[in-house]
Amino acid sequence: MNKKFLLLLTATSLLAGPSFAQNQPATDRPNNNAVNSSGQKNSNQPVAGANSFTEGQAKSKIEEAGYTNVTSLKKDGNGVWRGKANKGAASTDVSLDFQGNVNAAK
Repeated sequence: MNKKFLLLLTATSLLAGPSFAQNQPATDRPNNNAVNSSGQKNSNQPVAGANSFTEGQAKSKIEEAGYTNVTSLKKDGNGVWRGKANKGAASTDVSLDFQGNVNAAK
């Protein structure tokens, strides 16, 4: 076979081939619980997992959840940031997991 024919055959098969990347409507997409969208809480308790937040980012996330005076932040063996913070006049233990969930100790 000549080169032009092979080139034409290859190009045609690429154009006519099946589409592997198909768009799904947003309602059909699975929820990725590893990512916490703004205002969405995935869990009422910290979820263990590899946490990539820095201490500064963890403090900011906790403050964004309405806490002030965030102190003593330490990442535990489960990848959860734990510390102390105020909400209103009350001081409480708080946590931030890898999903971005901020929880007060119960």
